[in-house]
Amino acid sequence: MFSKENQQKPKAMERNILAKNTKIVGDLSSEGDFRIDGVLEGTLTTKGRVIIGVEGSIQGKVFCDNADIEGKFSGELKVNKMLTIKSSASISGDVILGKLSVEPGAAFNASCSMKGALKELNANDSKTAEEKTA
Repeated sequence: MFSKENQQKPKAMERNILAKNTKIVGDLSSEGDFRIDGVLEGTLTTKGRVIIGVEGSIQGKVFCDNADIEGKFSGELKVNKMLTIKSSASISGDVILGKLSVEPGAAFNASCSMKGALKELNANDSKTAEEKTA
């Protein structure tokens, strides 16, 4: 009645960890979450959450859905949903995000743009232009 071929297992998100005192130079990609407590130089792409621990560091590009940063980041950061920056974090470079949460004490020296705000600004600019010409 039930065959093993027709049964589907629930999809579990993978959790990837780059441990303290570990350095990777290159590109990483996964469907699951990443926790970085070591050093990554390169590109990290995931549909999950990226967590940079207090002693963790990324230099390069990160593309993810959510991110929590406690350590250091330098480069290009694109977060589709929520970026949480803890008080111990240091961020520099270019940041594009959906939502932002910053704790007092964090070092945030980056150019930042919010995806949702850009659409709203463009809509307001076109309304203003229509009002002026009418």
